[in-house]
Amino acid sequence: MAFDLIKLLTDVFDPQPDEVVTVACDMPRSLGEDNEAWRERRAMAGDWQRAFTALGRGRHFTTRPMLTFPATGANGAQLPDTGAMAGKPAPIRETLLESTLAVFLTEYSATAALDGLCAEKADFRAASMPGVAKRMEQTSLAADYHQVARRCKILYEALKNATSLEVAFSTGHRCSFDLRFRTAEMDDGFLPRGKAGDRVINLPSGETFIVPYEGEQPGQQSQTAGTIPVREGQELISLLVEANRIVKVDGNGERARAMRAFFAADPARTNIAEVAFGCNDWAQVTGNVLEDEKAGFHWAYGRSDHLGGAIGVKAFIQPETVVHQDIVYAKGNPIQVAEAVAVRTDGVKTRIIRNGAYVVF
Repeated sequence: MAFDLIKLLTDVFDPQPDEVVTVACDMPRSLGEDNEAWRERRAMAGDWQRAFTALGRGRHFTTRPMLTFPATGANGAQLPDTGAMAGKPAPIRETLLESTLAVFLTEYSATAALDGLCAEKADFRAASMPGVAKRMEQTSLAADYHQVARRCKILYEALKNATSLEVAFSTGHRCSFDLRFRTAEMDDGFLPRGKAGDRVINLPSGETFIVPYEGEQPGQQSQTAGTIPVREGQELISLLVEANRIVKVDGNGERARAMRAFFAADPARTNIAEVAFGCNDWAQVTGNVLEDEKAGFHWAYGRSDHLGGAIGVKAFIQPETVVHQDIVYAKGNPIQVAEAVAVRTDGVKTRIIRNGAYVVF
């Protein structure tokens, strides 16, 4: 079946009369920074802007010219002050706050910045699509989002009232994620005007996520602890976690040394910022995090405030060192989840994954 972009935009956003839509993409700061996937994504942003324009003629909403801006260079970084629209300088914050819907097809994730704008304006929502590829229109973007939403809800119920998530990896490593004082959220692929709760989604969608407790309450240290394995190229690296922070990077290779330097450059990067379960059964694991994470379990380090956590830009040494990076363990990744179990205060346990496969659906 051919992909129907107009249908996707209608199903996901249901744009209403008098809305103002802004489609945006980031631009390489130099020729050397550019790549074929990024060029394709910018062309895709143009396709989406034209599709919104066509849809708006029948639904009586406005789509603005494409908003472009210099790439931030890091996932989770703040947006620059000024971009361009129709060949003229455009103040980004003001331009977006004049909109009711923003769709960002970018190289670097703008999710955190868009979440901040949602806090400023009630009638604003956004889809963040860092790393999106045209081929996803035949995979995860073409999923039945009613089924995706159903799976997200099942995962939400599994995490609801859980105080910890116990994860065992195929490498034999284990980590316990402290879920006290936190509430799970769903990215289920629906973002109509006036949606309650979180008004920023990823596209492709399909995950239920939660931020582990980060120890921000006086006298209440986080209990997130264990060892998380990461495969970097041919290297198996072990991350020792204590009190929700990566305190040691074990490994003798070049990638391990680079990771140690990366975390040492800004201690806020060591924060365990998210644990999540992707559930889009059309998602394919190819090494593209945006889609990979919708296929199974993942966690992230760094910034968390845009997901309901306590670590924001001010926790980092400088804006240039802000990061939110996901690590994925879905089927097809070199490391799998042997078991993931949500545990409630009353001792009730819900097994979510066993031997790399979901057992709750």
